[in-house]
Amino acid sequence: MSSSTLIITGLLSALCINAAIAGSAVTTNTEKATCMNIYQFTVPDLIDENPVDFCRAYAGKVLIIVNTASKCGFTGQYEGLEALYREFGDQGLVVLGFPSNQFGNQEPGTAEEIQNFCRVTYGVQFPMFAKTHVRKGDADPLWTYLGETSGTYPKWNFYKYLINREGEVVDVFSSVTSPESRRFRKAVKALL
Repeated sequence: MSSSTLIITGLLSALCINAAIAGSAVTTNTEKATCMNIYQFTVPDLIDENPVDFCRAYAGKVLIIVNTASKCGFTGQYEGLEALYREFGDQGLVVLGFPSNQFGNQEPGTAEEIQNFCRVTYGVQFPMFAKTHVRKGDADPLWTYLGETSGTYPKWNFYKYLINREGEVVDVFSSVTSPESRRFRKAVKALL
């Protein structure tokens, strides 16, 4: 090969590499643009605390995000939440449970105890995440976002945040609104 051929080959290789880098930067920026709102968060799952990227896992889904507790008067809502997850999961609904021990110390268990309780007692299969802080003032980032965006922080266990397919908080339901209530089901179905 002549030296001019080597130079041209080297330049072409450099251009290809730069184009590939630029292309991946555009993809990354595009992904970031679509990963706004609720999709900007990554949180640890319940058992092994592996990070779950909401953008990759839940973008385009309708979400119910709920703070949970195993020893609460509202704990029976696990059953209704699981029923919704099973009924509407194929239409894009996902329930996301976040155990919290901040109200009445009603979630004192370990991750394994929480999972076993939820699965054995209520048949819960929807995703559960590591224990979290949800109260205003010391809430974890996801819950600060939910509280600030909606104007409502949880005042007890089983507050339910309804998120549309664009990742926007569209409604909040207090502990006293059961997953079986007509009003709650209507709001969920309207987003599907």
